[in-house]
Amino acid sequence: MITATAPADARTTTARRRFPAFPAVLATVAVVVLSVVSLFIGVSDVSLAALFSDSDDGTAGRIMLVSRIPRTLAILLTGMAVGVAGLILQLMARNKFVESSTVGTVESAMLGILVVTLLVPAAPLLAKMGVAALFAVAGTALFLAVLRRVPLRNTLIVPLVGIMLGGIIGAVTTFFAYRFDLLQSLNSWMVGDFSGVIAGRYEFLWLVGALTAVGYFAADRFTVAGMGSEFTTNLGLNYRAVMSLGLVIVSLISAVVVVTVGAVPFLGLVVPNLVSILIGDNVRRAVPWVALLGAGLVLLCDILGRLIRFPYEIPVGTVLSVVGAAGFLYLLLRSRRRVA
Repeated sequence: MITATAPADARTTTARRRFPAFPAVLATVAVVVLSVVSLFIGVSDVSLAALFSDSDDGTAGRIMLVSRIPRTLAILLTGMAVGVAGLILQLMARNKFVESSTVGTVESAMLGILVVTLLVPAAPLLAKMGVAALFAVAGTALFLAVLRRVPLRNTLIVPLVGIMLGGIIGAVTTFFAYRFDLLQSLNSWMVGDFSGVIAGRYEFLWLVGALTAVGYFAADRFTVAGMGSEFTTNLGLNYRAVMSLGLVIVSLISAVVVVTVGAVPFLGLVVPNLVSILIGDNVRRAVPWVALLGAGLVLLCDILGRLIRFPYEIPVGTVLSVVGAAGFLYLLLRSRRRVA
């Protein structure tokens, strides 16, 4: 089985020689350029000329402050957090083919939002996030518990188990959403979309930014915990505490992202694997790259979604589904070639 915890010192050293430090600067510059481009794409005229025009009544500036800047910040925070959450989950499951949308975490969060919407329709957004996070924790813990009881003879069994579990939870959620005429609301949570992000409706995403930082500082602990409870205990770490921290980080990120912008599929799967291919399996070194490339990928897909059918917009979740599915297929074929 391919694991996410092997040190792979020789591979990492080779990757460092092949992948020197300057691409980090290039990647950062690319993300900054994409962020600037994102600020000026849209139906409303928000160009530099409009922003500094004497004849303008301030409309362009208000659109920039209320819509464009919050949207770009939300994209960056979402891409960083979901990518790092996928890396943490892969370390916990010891498998490179899992992420929150393939293990039932996202579906569990949706079920939690549906439950609180049915029982307490007037609940504030923070309460919905809290309930969604609790359901996401339960769903992820259920996946890990099932995983411990499944004979793992093949790497692909793990994501298949997660997809089946997520399918069951998703079917239950869809049934009750249909029963209580909430399918339209459910669809808005299922597909990530930043078109409705404005000032005052994205600030909770700063929480996932803080969780991303926590994931970076605890990266080594997750690496050790992924090697098993006995190994972790022998090194003096509390295995249950580390796994609980990982569950909380992954579940909170999933819940906040789903409630705020909807599900962002495949991002946490493709980006960590791409980083592993480029720089090796040094997790501490990989986390900043995962955050950077995750933000860049979501930015690129969002820009494409706005340009393909301009002035109409394709949700970023749809674009990411196509790109992510292609990336997932590449990883599967690459894995088969390595096994062969």
